[in-house]
Amino acid sequence: MPLIRAWREHLGLTQDEVASRAEMKQPALARLERSEIAPRPATLKRLAEAMGLTVAQLEE
Repeated sequence: MPLIRAWREHLGLTQDEVASRAEMKQPALARLERSEIAPRPATLKRLAEAMGLTVAQLEE
């Protein structure tokens, strides 16, 4: 999900910060950002909340 990385960088957050806030491991976030794996709806929701975004913003 390239949008996850774009938003994270736009917000000035590190992978570690977002992963911690979303209660996931940093390597898993890295894989999502590289589109190696697709996020489950619950994971996408946690990531959006961790960055103060809506799920729709991460799906556009």
